[in-house]
Amino acid sequence: MNLYDLFLKPYATYETYQIVLEVIATIFGLLSVFFSIKKNIWVYPTGIVSTVLYVYILYKFGLLGDMMINFYYTVMSIYGWFLWSKSSEDNIHVEVSWATRKEWIFSGLLFFISIFLVTLVYYYKPFIDNHFSMENVQLGLYHLDWANWLDVFVTAIFLVGMWLMAKRKIENWIFWIVGDIICVPMMIYKGLGITSIQYFVFTAMAVIGYLEWKKGHRLQHADDVI
Repeated sequence: MNLYDLFLKPYATYETYQIVLEVIATIFGLLSVFFSIKKNIWVYPTGIVSTVLYVYILYKFGLLGDMMINFYYTVMSIYGWFLWSKSSEDNIHVEVSWATRKEWIFSGLLFFISIFLVTLVYYYKPFIDNHFSMENVQLGLYHLDWANWLDVFVTAIFLVGMWLMAKRKIENWIFWIVGDIICVPMMIYKGLGITSIQYFVFTAMAVIGYLEWKKGHRLQHADDVI
């Protein structure tokens, strides 16, 4: 299988508007990560555009877990925008810190609750796909393939990452790195080649973001000591 088959061939069956929406969502997603690296509050308005578009795109492609996480991103972006605005001296940039033990415990709870809830949604997916009718529908997890199970897992990872980012915790980047790596093959499998490339770029940007936030915190701490 060549690169054309992996990334471009699926688009032959897509409507033009679907391709345009995915490109726009990808551009704004990349902008959002760029602003996040810079600890710039514009991470949220650009991110909201991307996540709202992906709610629709991922629903159409049956990735319910990822669709839910993008809806969650939208809500958390509003929440994070509010928190960053309160914590910013110039209304643009914020200071960051490491997560506390209490925040790690909450992150763990958030992770397992997310896995349970997304699995529950997939259990009822036949009912949802049948336009919310139980006629000739068999509930269960029998219809899930490896990409769906990865979707459940990565949804929990991203949920924790988004919460830690809203709290301006350096560790949020670790969750983005792991989740982005997983999403590359998952999106290729689902026929979203453009989005898979986006996640590949996200991985590199997340590594840069982690190093930048870590360096910035170290310099800030050094200034405080002086």
